[in-house]
Amino acid sequence: MSEDKGFIPYTARRLTEEESRQKATDQYQLANMRRSVRDFSDKPVPFELIKDLVMTAGTAPSGAHKQPWTFSIVGNSEVKSEIRKAAEKEEYESYNGRMSEKWLQDLAPIGTDWHKPFLETAPWLIIVFKRPFEYVDGEKWQNYYVNESVGIACGMLINAIHNAGLTTLTHTPSPMNFLSKILKRPDNERPYLLLPVGYPTDNAMVPELKRKSFDEIADLHL
Repeated sequence: MSEDKGFIPYTARRLTEEESRQKATDQYQLANMRRSVRDFSDKPVPFELIKDLVMTAGTAPSGAHKQPWTFSIVGNSEVKSEIRKAAEKEEYESYNGRMSEKWLQDLAPIGTDWHKPFLETAPWLIIVFKRPFEYVDGEKWQNYYVNESVGIACGMLINAIHNAGLTTLTHTPSPMNFLSKILKRPDNERPYLLLPVGYPTDNAMVPELKRKSFDEIADLHL
């Protein structure tokens, strides 16, 4: 690849095979401890920590490097209360008519319902918006592979949150349009995911779940 036209040399860490394997094992063991937690402490989390987590998410690959995401960071208690009220209204409708019986049966072991107190208790909410297009000189310019790009960024954000010793859960009230209104987002953004972020309570409980084995998730062609 030519070094002109905006290209720079790629620099990467050089690890031995043993070091690489150890890092992969450590990463898996840490990731395997990750759980979606709903019992949040109100213990403060420094904004600079949240900023670094969001900047980590912003390093995700994206279609044509368009970076089609916005991370709305909410710490204001009044705004969190407004979000909770609107989210619970939609969730109540979902649990009492929108969801199928099979869906409700699948959720039963997890113990969720329409009450979402964590939206106020967690010190921070990160609401991820996807950007299907941009305005450039008054003209619409399309972004590419938007859902895929934003999904990868969210995965990296969740991993970074847990690596920092914090916890979160993926909250997707449906519909989510109230988030655009409350947070006054422009018309080229669509709400994608809401992540409460903070520390778990000392007595936090999570469902006893089993993850699929390697043989169940991998298809080998050696």
